[in-house]
Amino acid sequence: MNKKKNLGRKYKVVQKCTMKLYTKKHQENTSMGEKVKGNLIIIGGAEDKYGDSEILRQVVDQIGGSSASLVVMTTATEKPQEAGDEYRNVFGRLGINSIDVLNIDTREEAEKDENVERIMNSTGIFFTGGDQLRITSILGGTKVYKALHDVYARGTAIVGTSAGASVMSGNMIVDGNSNDPARKCTLKMAPGLGLLEEAIVDQHFDQRGRLGRLLCGVAENPFMLGIGIDEDTAIRVHPNAHFEVIGTNAVTVVDGKSIKSSNVSELKPDEILAITNVTLHVLPKGYGFDMANRTVIRL
Repeated sequence: MNKKKNLGRKYKVVQKCTMKLYTKKHQENTSMGEKVKGNLIIIGGAEDKYGDSEILRQVVDQIGGSSASLVVMTTATEKPQEAGDEYRNVFGRLGINSIDVLNIDTREEAEKDENVERIMNSTGIFFTGGDQLRITSILGGTKVYKALHDVYARGTAIVGTSAGASVMSGNMIVDGNSNDPARKCTLKMAPGLGLLEEAIVDQHFDQRGRLGRLLCGVAENPFMLGIGIDEDTAIRVHPNAHFEVIGTNAVTVVDGKSIKSSNVSELKPDEILAITNVTLHVLPKGYGFDMANRTVIRL
């Protein structure tokens, strides 16, 4: 009987130690610093293409300048030829010589080795605007999807504008009313590409009055960071889990960890959201944000 008791005590001790080790490892693996592996430039749409082109010039600089090998992915748009030609001209004017427009329009095309090779050989990937659900529904789980994650992990810059911005996060907004108070019915979400985890990205933010729907998204997922990016504005995300704001407008950061209460789980579809003690930052160029520690940086 004593042997059985001793074995039981030993089992409990081992179990406790194992749980502590698991908990510590789980916390380390799920920190924002572990989630951000590469370089992202996430643009709120309507970026300046023909003037100073501040954001796109930074894209060129990030991916290698005139020696860059850029892949422009037009999967999001139903007008791939038009979008591809425009960005080929824009990036050509900014000095890139090697520009490959890649339109993957079906899941069959997303499984082709030749398309994987084009991504693997690039120094930068650029997602155009359109419909973010087209990107995930066509690319999700395919060889091209894996290739995107592989090049991101090795440091290749991935850039997206408008719909190409929303798709960067683990959970993305696919539909929601603009210029409307925060209501439960205004928001529809789906899994994104998962390059920027623990965040929800919204675009055309101030110009289309999208604060209400981002607040609703953060209320439903308070551990996620809401990032609303204005037009002609972008965040440049670095591997150490901080971003800097570039462009002519602002980025709104909604931090839900401080929320004390909300009625989001009790709402009927058309009721107004109640949310208390949410933290909100509005950051123009010259500011950044440490996503791991959730603090504002003055650059």
